[in-house]
Amino acid sequence: MSSLTNKQVLLGVTGGIAAYKSAELIRRLQDMGANVRVVMTPAAQEFITPLTLQALSGNSVHTDLLDPAAEAAMGHIELARWADVVLIAPASADFIARLAQGKGDDLLTTICLATPAGIALAPAMNQGMWRNQATQDNIHLLQKRTIKIFGPAEGSQACGDVGPGRMLEPEALAQATAGLFQTGSLAGRKVVITAGPTREAIDPVRYLSNYSSGKMGYALAQAAAEAGARTVLISGPVNLPAPERVQVMAVTSANDMYEASMAAAVDCDLFIAAAAVADYRPEALATHKIKKQAGAELVIRLVQNPDIVASVAALQRRPFVVGFAAESENVITHARTKLEKKKLDLVIANNICAPGIGFNSDDNAVTLIDAQGEQELSQRSKQQLARELIALLAAKLKV
Repeated sequence: MSSLTNKQVLLGVTGGIAAYKSAELIRRLQDMGANVRVVMTPAAQEFITPLTLQALSGNSVHTDLLDPAAEAAMGHIELARWADVVLIAPASADFIARLAQGKGDDLLTTICLATPAGIALAPAMNQGMWRNQATQDNIHLLQKRTIKIFGPAEGSQACGDVGPGRMLEPEALAQATAGLFQTGSLAGRKVVITAGPTREAIDPVRYLSNYSSGKMGYALAQAAAEAGARTVLISGPVNLPAPERVQVMAVTSANDMYEASMAAAVDCDLFIAAAAVADYRPEALATHKIKKQAGAELVIRLVQNPDIVASVAALQRRPFVVGFAAESENVITHARTKLEKKKLDLVIANNICAPGIGFNSDDNAVTLIDAQGEQELSQRSKQQLARELIALLAAKLKV
């Protein structure tokens, strides 16, 4: 499967004759599994209509920075957060200059300023404009800011000139965009990730569990696979599709997850405990369904489950061990206590009571805590956050 499967691509279209290729580009991105939304500048609308790109993408096309209707549904900040990558194709010389200057005077430049996602430009202009020193200076400045430049190609141009400045063909742009998600930073490494809740049986029909959806752990597994790791995902019961290129081990109880984790961790390089493992389980499992008795209390005696992440950290040949701390109060204090008590290398802490980032949400905001200090990562989609976390962890493995 393509590395654009389930990726969210925000396609920016600026003014230029190459704008007609944006229609085919949408199709090529969708063929590779991407969900595409389109933002057009006023100049772009002189070359191709928003209706055309709306029909092809299946989503409303966004054109105005100060559109009240758009702000009520998905304004520039929402679009900036939504995107996994912002691809500007075609990127005109004027847009490149405004982006290099840090302008935010239209919807597309504002999104570029606000997004935590990666940005890629596909330049398209006359060969003389491309060769102009001002354009080259702008390109070099944007590259220093880690903005990717796709192309341009050489060949005949609409004006009759021949030379560099043609926008890359849609198929090549789609492939280049997919390549942004294949970093290779964990090539040759084995990564084990736990995800989701566990279920602790009370009787044949009832169990103790929690609200974990598994979304964060699954996003981390996908990001680790994209980074080239041999990835094992040990998952409690969730309603999520298996990430591509990931070995999934389905478990139910904390004991099941413990046994699978200890076996998989023996030869792994990075262990990420993202699962919400039940701390306790019923001491005894009823063999038949417990019947309700009028006026009678039901008392269930609980015993502790094994501590998975601490056990992995205690291995003689231990991997780099990362724990999660989902807290409702004193988040940093509790997370640092967990780091020290369980002898972890790093803890990723988040406030489960904060609006928009609790259990089952699509976004998250976290603080990384280790012996050197703390680092905050602001709210963004769990997919975006996972890729940034994997990049940071890959860097720590190389130290």
